[in-house]
Amino acid sequence: MTGLPGMNESIERARVDEREHRVRELLSRMSLDEKIARMSGNMGVADMVVSAIRYNIKPYGTGGDKAIGVDTFRFTDGPRGAAPNHCACFPVSIARGAAWDVELEERIGSAIGMESRSLGGDLSGSVCVNLLRHPGWGRAQETYGEDSFHVGAMGAAQTTGLQRHVMACVKHFAANSIERSRFRVDVRIDERTLREVYLPHFKRCVDAGAACVMSAYNKVNGEYCGHNGHLLRDILKEEWGFDGFVISDFILGCRDGEEAILGGLDVEMPFTWRFGRKLKRLVEGGRAPEKLVDDAVARIVRQKLRFEGVGAGQSYGPERIACREHEELALEAACKGIVLLKNENSILPLNRGGLKSIAVIGELAGMANLGDKGSSRVRPPRVVTPLDGISNVAGGDIRIIHDPGANLRSAAKAAREADAVVVIAGLTWRDEGEYIPILNIGGDRENLGLPRKQEEMIKAVTGANRRCAVVLEGGSAITVAPWIADVPALMMAWYPGMAGGTAIAEILFGDVNPGGRLPATFHASESQLVNFDPRADSIRYGYLHGYRHFDHNGLKPVFPFGYGLSYSQYEYSNLALDRETVGRSGRIVASVEVSNAGDRAGEEVVQLYVGCRGSRVERAVRELKGFQRIRLEPGEKRTVRFDLDVSDLAFYDSEKDEWETEDAAYEVAVGPSSSPDDLRLRGVFRVS
Repeated sequence: MTGLPGMNESIERARVDEREHRVRELLSRMSLDEKIARMSGNMGVADMVVSAIRYNIKPYGTGGDKAIGVDTFRFTDGPRGAAPNHCACFPVSIARGAAWDVELEERIGSAIGMESRSLGGDLSGSVCVNLLRHPGWGRAQETYGEDSFHVGAMGAAQTTGLQRHVMACVKHFAANSIERSRFRVDVRIDERTLREVYLPHFKRCVDAGAACVMSAYNKVNGEYCGHNGHLLRDILKEEWGFDGFVISDFILGCRDGEEAILGGLDVEMPFTWRFGRKLKRLVEGGRAPEKLVDDAVARIVRQKLRFEGVGAGQSYGPERIACREHEELALEAACKGIVLLKNENSILPLNRGGLKSIAVIGELAGMANLGDKGSSRVRPPRVVTPLDGISNVAGGDIRIIHDPGANLRSAAKAAREADAVVVIAGLTWRDEGEYIPILNIGGDRENLGLPRKQEEMIKAVTGANRRCAVVLEGGSAITVAPWIADVPALMMAWYPGMAGGTAIAEILFGDVNPGGRLPATFHASESQLVNFDPRADSIRYGYLHGYRHFDHNGLKPVFPFGYGLSYSQYEYSNLALDRETVGRSGRIVASVEVSNAGDRAGEEVVQLYVGCRGSRVERAVRELKGFQRIRLEPGEKRTVRFDLDVSDLAFYDSEKDEWETEDAAYEVAVGPSSSPDDLRLRGVFRVS
């Protein structure tokens, strides 16, 4: 029987009070040495050597004595799976962002949390919510996309799922979206842009109860993020009321112990360098108040106590790692995240009954292409490649011919002699990802197109057989303009995880109706994009990027944010607002009817955008403020409702240092993408 709301609140307050009493009691039993020991990772020299060869082979912990009464934490990385050993490898985060499915992301978070705990971890660094500001960013694959509202919703969902089993660590705080110069770049950003564009998704995760935040390597307005008191103390801990702990990104995330402890960093990872005895000398010398050490340790202990009973009754062990259930979840995520971008003359889905042979062209067809090989690398026990998937799903009566595509004449011949062609093209860990300086691999992309040989392969193959579909793999938008006109069908599969080959095949053959939608704008030319310099020592981040930048400047992308095709047709009608005028602290409900006019079941992502008319400050033309992924049977119609808090329409007034909701008219637009052509249903309400 569920208690009354007031009773439940009283019980929760009592639990919090009891927890805080225990925190104070445990803290009182610790010496300064014991407290400081908990504020640094405990990696030794031998562990450092092993980690340099194979990162994340086991969880990374901190110092401290368990006999005091509460254990230290043990960190595992993410975000495409629990990294140690042979865990389940899910599609990369941007592929899951393309699914626009918060319920699915919560289940994935739960699976990663379960596997992390089964490996001995209790803190997962799987929630990466840095914004994709420019598609050249090498680690775009690790986040969900370019829009703060969308990224925040997905990150909060994963946070909730993870914390059924372990503590969630949200990273990298903040404005981290250049890879090659990440250790030194100074991001110059005005306060309004910081508050409205680069922080709301972090706050969404904090509001979801995240136990931990990881600071970024870069500087913001001249201060390293791990020392940045404005970010860590003023905003995160004081304004947002975050009662968890802050850890540094590994090694170079903490540059100066005094600046770090004063700025709000609680733990340096993964070993003692700037804290430890140096921090003790700072305290004893009066340069760092001991109350800051107490606060840092209290935050760690508080979260350890908070999670003491989490997962009780669950079974954790080797049988939960890369289990069949998680592999099926990886397949579902891959299917939902693949985006059908072009389907000329309905060439897809392929009809098994009309095919005797299929040519599968491209070196990537037979490759386990899971994403980069940096800190987010996962080594699953098995992987279905696109070639495996097509061979398995096609059926025994269809002959599969594979040509690696290196020789254009051979590839064209294979295409000409087949009934249909599937080209697998794209990028790998050598082209993008976490930058590994010693090997000079990964990093940011300075050329956003495909390798020249792949473009030539596509043109040769499509010239030989027009019944051709191209499947792209990669971690962000790819310049497709040089060859898109020659391609009848195009799919974006991202880095689709351990079951990705099966997902690709099931969509190609129509066993699954594609429902993925782009979480990032696909540009027509690189000249349309905001400035980006992977080697920059300093860079200014403006208020607009992604679709907001495109809308503001009247630019037309090849494929807009939120875009994706289906094997069904969806119709939108009867947009209604529940009121014409609302107060600044009120709510408004928008509803729209969506129907499936096709002959097969499918899933549509219904998107709601809001723009302020006549604002006294520069704003985006419109911004995403709601989305829902819904399933519709053929002929089915559903009413989709969006509850909109008027406070979410506020802008940050830097002069007054406060949020302000303008008395103005606001336009609501609903449709299947951010393109003005797709947002034909519009309504207006006024805030007064």
